[in-house]
Amino acid sequence: MTSAIHPPAAPASGLWEILLVFLRLGLTSFGGPVAHLGYFREELVARRRWIDERAYADLVALCQFLPGPASSQVGFAIGLLRGGIAGALLAWAGFTLPSALALTLFGYGVGAYGSLLASGLLHGLNVVAVAVVAQAVWSMGRTLAPDRPRMTIAVLATLLVLTWPGSLSQIAAILAGAVAGLLLFKSGPVGDIKATPIRLGRRTAAASLVLFFLLLGALPIMAGLSTNHALQLFDRFYRTGALVFGGGHVVLPLLQSAVVPPGWVTNDAFLAGYGAAQAVPGPLFTFAAYLGTVMTPGPNGWLGAILCLAAIYLPTFLLVSGAIPLWDYARAHPALRSALVGVNAAVVGLLLAALYRPGWTSAVAGTGDFMLVLGAFLLLAFWRTPPWLVVILTAIGGWLASVV
Repeated sequence: MTSAIHPPAAPASGLWEILLVFLRLGLTSFGGPVAHLGYFREELVARRRWIDERAYADLVALCQFLPGPASSQVGFAIGLLRGGIAGALLAWAGFTLPSALALTLFGYGVGAYGSLLASGLLHGLNVVAVAVVAQAVWSMGRTLAPDRPRMTIAVLATLLVLTWPGSLSQIAAILAGAVAGLLLFKSGPVGDIKATPIRLGRRTAAASLVLFFLLLGALPIMAGLSTNHALQLFDRFYRTGALVFGGGHVVLPLLQSAVVPPGWVTNDAFLAGYGAAQAVPGPLFTFAAYLGTVMTPGPNGWLGAILCLAAIYLPTFLLVSGAIPLWDYARAHPALRSALVGVNAAVVGLLLAALYRPGWTSAVAGTGDFMLVLGAFLLLAFWRTPPWLVVILTAIGGWLASVV
C-alpha cells in the first residue's frame, strides 16, 4: 500500500463553494439516505465532477460498512477530498444544519404548545414508528442475515440485549457477532481493488480510531459513575451514533430507548418530533437536535441541541477520518471482511430488540393498533410509499380511532 499524503488545502473561495453546494443539498435533499446519495451523485459526480464515478462508488461502499448516517459520511468524505478537514466540516455543516435548526425551532414550539397536540395523532405516530422499524428489520434481515447462521447470530443478539438491557450488552452483541463472523464465514478473493482518492496520514487515522474506541468504552463507565446529566447525555448519543448501522429510520428506536425510559423526554414529545423529522430535508440524525431541545433536566434548549448533535455525529467524524486511509487494506483483508459479516447480522438483532422494546410494548395495545401497524408496514415494504406520507396517514388513522 502506498504511503499516505494529506489532501491539499483548498483556497478560501473553494471552501465557500463547498459550504454553498452542501447547503443547497441540505435544503433540498428529501427522501432519506438512499435519495440523498442520488442527489450527491447528480450534483457532485455528474454535474461538478468533484469525484469520478468509481471513486464515488468506493466511498459509498465504505460508508455502508461503517455505523452512522451513510449520506452524511459520504458528504464528509467528499468535503475532505475537496478541502481537507476544513472542507469536510463545512460540507457537514451545510448538509446538516438546515434540518437541525428547523427541528430545534420545532422543539421550542413543542415546549410552548405541546399540550395542544391531539393524543390520537401522537398515538398514530407511535404506531407508525413500529412499522418503520419493522420494515427496516425486514429489509436489513434479508440482506444482512439471509441464511441460517447469520439469522441465528441475529436472534442470539436479540436475546442478549433483551435479557440484559443496557449499553454493555449492545457492545457485547457486536463483539460476539464479529467473533462468530471470523469463525463461521470465510471470504473469498475480492479481485482488483482501486485505491480511494482521499489520503490522510496513517497517524491521523490511527489516532481517530483509537479515540473512537476509547470513547465508546470509557463514556458508559464515566457516565455510570457520575451524576452529571450532560455527561450521561453525551454518552447515550455518542453510543447511538457509534452503534447504529443503516442510518436513517434505524436510529429512531435506539434514540427512543436512550431518552424515553429514563424520563428525559416524554414519549409524546418524542413522537411529535418524529413526525416533524419526516417533513424536513437532510439527514434524520438531526433529530438529536430536537431531542436535546426538549430534554429534561438540562442542558436543554440551544445548548442541549448542540450537545446532542455533536455527540451523535462525533463517531462519524472519527470513523471516516480513521477508515479512509485503511479502507483499501480492509476491503482486501479476508478476516476483516468475515468479521463484518457477523457484525452486520448482530446489528439486525439489535434492531429487532428495539422493535420489541420500547417500540411494540409501548405502542401496540390492541387489535386496532395491530391493524394500523400492519397497514403502515404494507405501504412501506410492498407499496414503496414515501415514509412521510405513511406517517401522515397513520397519524390520521390514530386520531380517527380515538374519536370513533
